[in-house]
Amino acid sequence: MLALSLFSKLNTIMTTHPDYDCDVLIVGSGAAGLSLALRLAANYQVLLLSKAEINEGSTLYAQGGIAAVFDETDSIESHIEDTLIAGAGLCDRQAVSFIASHARECVQWLIDNGVSFDLDPQAGGDMRYHLAQEGGHSHRRILHNADATGREVETTLVGQALSHPNIRILERTNAVDVILSDKLGLPGPRRAVGAWIWNRNREQVETCRARSVVLATGGAAKVYQYTTNPDVASGDGIAMAWRAGCRVANLEFNQFHPTCLFHPQAQSFLLTEALRGEGARLLRPDGSRFMPDFDARGELAPRDVVARAIDHEMKRLGVDCMYLDISHQPEEFVRSHFPMIYDKLLSFGLDLTRDAIPVVPAAHYTCGGVMVDQNGVTDVAGLYAIGEVSYTGLHGANRMASNSLLECLVYGWSAAEDLLRTLPDVSKVDQLPAWDESQVDDADERVVIQHNWHELRLLMWDYVGIVRTTKRLERALRRILLLQQEIDEYYAHFRLSNNLLELRNLVQVAELMVRSALDRKESRGLHYTRDYPHLLPEALPTILQPQH
Repeated sequence: MLALSLFSKLNTIMTTHPDYDCDVLIVGSGAAGLSLALRLAANYQVLLLSKAEINEGSTLYAQGGIAAVFDETDSIESHIEDTLIAGAGLCDRQAVSFIASHARECVQWLIDNGVSFDLDPQAGGDMRYHLAQEGGHSHRRILHNADATGREVETTLVGQALSHPNIRILERTNAVDVILSDKLGLPGPRRAVGAWIWNRNREQVETCRARSVVLATGGAAKVYQYTTNPDVASGDGIAMAWRAGCRVANLEFNQFHPTCLFHPQAQSFLLTEALRGEGARLLRPDGSRFMPDFDARGELAPRDVVARAIDHEMKRLGVDCMYLDISHQPEEFVRSHFPMIYDKLLSFGLDLTRDAIPVVPAAHYTCGGVMVDQNGVTDVAGLYAIGEVSYTGLHGANRMASNSLLECLVYGWSAAEDLLRTLPDVSKVDQLPAWDESQVDDADERVVIQHNWHELRLLMWDYVGIVRTTKRLERALRRILLLQQEIDEYYAHFRLSNNLLELRNLVQVAELMVRSALDRKESRGLHYTRDYPHLLPEALPTILQPQH
């Protein structure tokens, strides 16, 4: 329904003057989008859209690091097996093998482009990378820059992109929808030929003509009331791809990070998995450990296990939070390994070296997404999806720590290789449709957007959270469909705004998440339902197909 209202705003008169013209349009400025742009820029003109400032996004806030085999006692096969175990039997082994096998070379590409990782002095004066260990990993294989790896990756790649003559960056710019050849009446298979763009600086919709479009928009954790993600994580790419006719998969698997700071003044501040990797313990309010009661791996169990354990103990005891304690480690060790977290907690009156830190789970990562092949190609020709927006088969029913930035880098490389092979044979269309706002008005009740926004996120948190039931899911779906009708009507009659675009996308992704959850008649990984507490004998992805 939402897709139909878009085309009511299009002028039937074609224009030969798109506002922007490029070879490859990349929507998103995180690790996936930036690495792809830099790999393509020697050969093509690239236009990169950033919804906020250029470095704002989930990559910037990634604390832990990037998983790759750099130690001689480790192996790619071990990385593969750890990922398969964490994914609760639902990972695609071929995809996992592909990503793990290309991990080191893609991390080395980062290093060659100036990204710095912490070193560990060895006996005899040799220097090796300091490798951390996180939940689900059987070896130390996490390259990191203290506890701010994402910031190091993002700022370094942004610096490279800003200085490249073939990369043009538009900040504060949203993609509205992909422009498709069949909607223009062009012959041949449906393909992406560009996109409509909402320029927030000018407050107008513009057109971009491109030979290929790449969605690198990140995940959809903002659909939940409580999330570790920045505001831009509103599922835009998933919704755009769905409206364009792409399949999505496994959207019932929403990862809740177990340890988000619980503090009235903190906006969902994440406490990295690496803390537990370095010995931090999870405690009840009385100071007793509880993770050994749930899993033999204790605090190093995968995130779905830890998040459910915390949720269980909070509900059982009727308390607001659990506690994370690393005070038994030497003060200098804690401060040197986690300087950013240490300083941030001090601003809230908490000392990481002395205090047990109050924590709760929060929505963190979207394990499902737009279905793609090994090159990031979607069901629509000329349309790619890379990074968290995509479903590659890597994460299965639960993402293993520090595999996410790795996936961004590997698919930034593989998509670039595919575009370098195929783009020379793709010509641009001559004309694009103009955006017509002659039938819409300025909104006089923007409170409608805010009300629907808050209602959607709260009902997702209450009904589609860590523990689910069929009744809750059905209740959520009924309300989401009503919200869709309201938002679609609003979208059809009023001029665009950033909040309206995000809400339109969030309500679409929320529907897909709930439908996926209702389709899975078992409990596996991140999807736990009281009505189907056991595993089915065969692990299969949940795939939804648009009805176009």
